[in-house]
Amino acid sequence: MTTHERELTEPVDLCTPDGLKLNPAARGFSRRPLHRANLFGRFGENKKWDYWAVLAGDLVVSVTIANLDHFGIVDVYWADLVTKETGGHSVLVAGDDLSLPDLPGTAPLEAVHPEMAVRIYDESRATRFSASWNEPDGRASRLDLTVQLPEGHESLNVVIPWSDELFNFTSKHQARPATGVLVVGEERRVIGASEAAWGVLDVGRGRWPSAINWNWGGGAGVCDGHVLGLQVGAKWTEGTGFTENGLFVDGHLSKLGSELVWDYDWSEPMRPWRITDPGGQLDAVLTPRFDKHSQVEVSPELGSEVHQVFGTWAGRLVDDDGRSFQFTDLQGFAEEARQRW
Repeated sequence: MTTHERELTEPVDLCTPDGLKLNPAARGFSRRPLHRANLFGRFGENKKWDYWAVLAGDLVVSVTIANLDHFGIVDVYWADLVTKETGGHSVLVAGDDLSLPDLPGTAPLEAVHPEMAVRIYDESRATRFSASWNEPDGRASRLDLTVQLPEGHESLNVVIPWSDELFNFTSKHQARPATGVLVVGEERRVIGASEAAWGVLDVGRGRWPSAINWNWGGGAGVCDGHVLGLQVGAKWTEGTGFTENGLFVDGHLSKLGSELVWDYDWSEPMRPWRITDPGGQLDAVLTPRFDKHSQVEVSPELGSEVHQVFGTWAGRLVDDDGRSFQFTDLQGFAEEARQRW
């Protein structure tokens, strides 16, 4: 184990009984979701979301259901990394219209709106998705996905504590096999048939500062007969004593306690992104194929800008058992987000 962080093995409440402050016993990380996000009060600071993405060769799809207190977001997105064509649909709803469970994966996520419908539900060994919407040009579209959860497959779950009042629990899943279909008008794209596809999950449950930047990245693929997964982050965790960094080999997590070094150019996001571990367990370069750039300016106090690039990772990782893997062509992504919320 290459981390100083405390490992949790039993269920724990995220907050104190009144729901207002971080429970000291919740500080730590686990290999499966154990934190119950009993958040009460402090309206405007609470952020809850489930973000799913599937990396499917030349295709990327994502589904988001988020309750940010002031409003909710339901979003389906897809991008063809070759043609650069993108699509999907997004709607804003009242925050009260979206219910996300305190413990991830324990209740279906459903959003029904005149413009789209999304349903996500978990089974013991898989998560299933269905979504329907119309593209801006009127084409009827739908997405049906199954993301498997292989027996013994671990995730990275950790609380990032900025203070007793501001903190976030995140559950990050990487390298989960995915299959499905995306239908846009008359065009039907099969996911996970001719090329492996991998599911990614980012769960957020917490109370955030009004302005913050973060890095996040991940990836998956097969190397020497082993399934590898990357889970990396930066900026938002600095100074807290905890990270969201880890490596997966055949579903087993090696937790990295060090802050990673990110080398990239915000103004030129299509240049390579390099991430290194000071402890020597990871040195990886993402070569981007596509930049999903989004910018929203609501007011001087509210806004967001994100560069999320998709491409392929190459590099070297070493797991906690000392096994070294030199990998190429892992499907993946990296991002910087600048949030005022």
